[in-house]
Amino acid sequence: MAAMRRPVSLIGAPTDIGASVRGAGMGPDALRVAGLLEALRASKLEVVDRGNLAGPPNPWQPPHNGTRHLPEVVAWNWAVYTAVDQALSDGHVPLLMGGDHSLALGSISAVARHCRASGRQLRVVWLDAHTDINTESISPSGNLHGMPVSCLLGHGPRDLVGWSGEPAAITPEQIDFVGIRSVDADEKQAIRQLGLQVFDMRHIDEHGMRTTMAEVLQDVHDDTHLHVSFDLDCLDPLDAPGVGTGVRGGPTYREMQLCMEMIADTGRLASLDVVEINPALDVRNRTAELAVDFVLSLFGASTLQR
Repeated sequence: MAAMRRPVSLIGAPTDIGASVRGAGMGPDALRVAGLLEALRASKLEVVDRGNLAGPPNPWQPPHNGTRHLPEVVAWNWAVYTAVDQALSDGHVPLLMGGDHSLALGSISAVARHCRASGRQLRVVWLDAHTDINTESISPSGNLHGMPVSCLLGHGPRDLVGWSGEPAAITPEQIDFVGIRSVDADEKQAIRQLGLQVFDMRHIDEHGMRTTMAEVLQDVHDDTHLHVSFDLDCLDPLDAPGVGTGVRGGPTYREMQLCMEMIADTGRLASLDVVEINPALDVRNRTAELAVDFVLSLFGASTLQR
């Protein structure tokens, strides 16, 4: 469990630049108001809050050549990339507080570059209602928070691929999706063509979260760098109303707690995104408070010592 005792760097990215609705830019401060820093410190972790990154405002323009706000998304992701890279170089666990899920491009690209330099095997667990593997040619909206995975796999807009130093930051074998229940028709075809490992809600319903996560984590080993990209819309909106693209039928609170606890049990968590919290749509900051609960579980909090 030594990997989980490293200092944690909180990195705020207050933007909804890639999203379909306004409000996710308030997510980092919602997590602070919910007591994320204090809760992590109460768990005996060393925590550094590096504040909020700066980037261009959201121009709220229509799509151009299949994407919305591409230059602004590039700028925000470079800021994220630089901050995550610095945290990893300092030996910290970077915890990106979004912001929308397009920011995972910069975060995971920096992690992938770090893993190659250090000889570690990167694994990404993508907790989301959506697979986010649209491209500019198939996206119905042009919103870039629906495209970060395709960019990481090397199939997105030219300005958003190759950031890790390789044509693709990750391979299809390095990412597992959990909680999926909303997939566009063209995305379904891409999933089949790429051979992606998707554990949708039917799989969880039929096999349970315990078996699902055992499958996801079965080949995690001592040299694995485990990155969790946690979109709060993975949860059912009855539990987490403060998200921009909520989809009914997500994991329950207890199912998600088990998911997080099993990830923590590996001792390999080394970087984390917490994104798509939208306080403008929330009820008394409930979604950010849930996020704090789940982050604590990821870092090893449990009812009993195990």
